[in-house]
Amino acid sequence: MPLYMDIHPGMGDATPEDVAEAHRRDLSVQDQFGVKFLSYWFSDDAEGKAFCLVESPDVESMVACHKVAHGLMPHEVIEISAPTLAQFMGMTEKDEHDRVTIGGQPDSALRAIMFTDIEGSTAISTGQGDEAVVKIVHRHDALVRGALDDCGGREVKHTGDGLFASFTSVLRAVEASIAIQRGSSERPATGPDLAVKIGITVGEPVEESDDLFGASVNLAARICAHAAGRQTLTSGTVRDLAIGKGIEFRGQGTIGLKGFPDPVPLFEVAWEKAASE
Repeated sequence: MPLYMDIHPGMGDATPEDVAEAHRRDLSVQDQFGVKFLSYWFSDDAEGKAFCLVESPDVESMVACHKVAHGLMPHEVIEISAPTLAQFMGMTEKDEHDRVTIGGQPDSALRAIMFTDIEGSTAISTGQGDEAVVKIVHRHDALVRGALDDCGGREVKHTGDGLFASFTSVLRAVEASIAIQRGSSERPATGPDLAVKIGITVGEPVEESDDLFGASVNLAARICAHAAGRQTLTSGTVRDLAIGKGIEFRGQGTIGLKGFPDPVPLFEVAWEKAASE
């Protein structure tokens, strides 16, 4: 049966208990509509967003169940695959109300999104041959995957000369980027130097397109493309969420990025200072 995720934004002053009760009502009538509500996320902040994960024969059956159970209609519904969900969200734990948790704490569904890219890989291939590129890609992959393992990141996919990853913690994503830049700055005994470009932003499971994360993924990729080798650039949201965590960010001004109507404030992670401390 297809797997869907729906989004309920702007729930205002709804409490976790209110959302748990709405989920319980869904469970009480789900058999009438041939659907199965598996779990949910809830951002119990001023915005109050909820996300439901549901097995359903179609969108109409899921929406009809919501309508009968409590009347809270989803703003958007997307069909997803279980592997994609696991890669992005790492959903493994639930509490007694089926709310997704991380280490026993409620999960808001917010994710830090990271893209890495090897600077100059085409030039290395042209000047030094494909074997040199293979070696530098292997070094990049080992370095990035080691940082993901150490910082709780999840590899979503390999992009050829880079990686796309997600983190449940913004701070841990920035720490992973520092580890990557530290490692890439060390000169290898043989072969070309490795210069990694990194872009980081923050998003939720459903954002302005029919896929998990959507616009936030596109933004992280654009930020990475704008970075120079051995440079980590982040969105302003990343900088704001990491305030007070001992990370220095250098303002880079607002930059126009392809596909985004308004200039985006960018910040550079001062990993050189972090590496020397």
